[in-house]
Amino acid sequence: MMDVETFRQEARSWLDANMARRDPLDDRLNRTIEEWTPEYLAEQRVLQKRLHEGGYAGISWPEKYGGRGLTAAHDQAFVEEAREFAMPDFGVAGGTTHMVCMPTILQHASEDFLFRHVPKVLDGEELICQFFSEPEAGSDLAGVRTRAERDGDRWILNGGKIWSSGAYYSQYGMCLARTNWDVPKHRGLTWFLVPVDAPGVTIQRIHQINGNSEFCQEFFDDVVLTDDDVIGEVDHGWRVTQTMLVYERGGGRPTVLKPTSDSKLPADMVDLIRRVDRTDDPVARQLVARAAITDFAQACLGARIATKFKQGALDAALAGYVKLAHGIYDPIRGRIGMEIGGAASLTWADDDPDGVSPSIGYLNGRILSIAGGTNEMQRNAIGERVLGLPREPSFDTNKPFAEVVRNARNWSGQVG
Repeated sequence: MMDVETFRQEARSWLDANMARRDPLDDRLNRTIEEWTPEYLAEQRVLQKRLHEGGYAGISWPEKYGGRGLTAAHDQAFVEEAREFAMPDFGVAGGTTHMVCMPTILQHASEDFLFRHVPKVLDGEELICQFFSEPEAGSDLAGVRTRAERDGDRWILNGGKIWSSGAYYSQYGMCLARTNWDVPKHRGLTWFLVPVDAPGVTIQRIHQINGNSEFCQEFFDDVVLTDDDVIGEVDHGWRVTQTMLVYERGGGRPTVLKPTSDSKLPADMVDLIRRVDRTDDPVARQLVARAAITDFAQACLGARIATKFKQGALDAALAGYVKLAHGIYDPIRGRIGMEIGGAASLTWADDDPDGVSPSIGYLNGRILSIAGGTNEMQRNAIGERVLGLPREPSFDTNKPFAEVVRNARNWSGQVG
């Protein structure tokens, strides 16, 4: 196997020869979702195919499916070298595909399944969103009620999902469904890969407070699936879910956050304080320092958890530390931008691409305090599974799920 430094040098040369330098002003966080047009996505697929043909897509994925078969350290090296280049940009659906769904699928899907889908993902032909959350299940992921019923040699899917980021321009949704109602809720679940254009699938976009419409809600009406669409074992989908939660919360993900003693001030805050002419204001300077300290602390935490994962501690509750840190500090950081910018954070010229940044940062600040599991859920998981604290009382864990649903419908709110 090629050593990491040799790989890094090879990657650096390839990037210089094949990819354009990234425009520092091209902030994808400010991209409006309406820009994810078929034409734009087609351009990104060309870049993704180039990346794959060059040997820099799926670097740590198995060679037999089209990856490079290298290590997470090689992945990390490429991320560090590529950060100054314009890489394929599939938005939130790209992140979900490559950082959450495919790492999970690689661990649980059959070999035939992987041969069908992995090469197409690496070439940019397939994007996979998550059909996970449901309006009635809330934060109780094991309480999903979307059902898949066996009908001869096929499955019939009915129900609905919500908060599926990027579903409207994805090709597939990785869907958690209930396949057995006569066992406790964690034991009767199965994962399916659902084509978004299958008959019976309806996707509706949801308008968000930040002006985007990347979230979607889905309705499934007698959608026909087969055993070829199953990921993992039937009725044992909770095992797959636990793997997915590790990746969804950032576990095993390469990052460019590498804390050092000479860490620079956050570029976005420095740019903001200059634009509003407050570089000599001690209050504004202290706010920039607070943002820098927050960034540094989160980077240190991320590095520590990453080390734990490298030592084999791949656990969703452990990954929850990083997720919880974002849920706590992202709102603080968003408020810092508003406090530095003042009135300039609320109004901006139409031709000022940076003027909107503080307000978007503020509006987006609470995303990770809810998405992927609330702060409260992360605290519960960390307390119970990492720190060994007593579990919260549960009255439905060992009951057949059909009975739980029936009791919930009949519950009057009275005890005894």
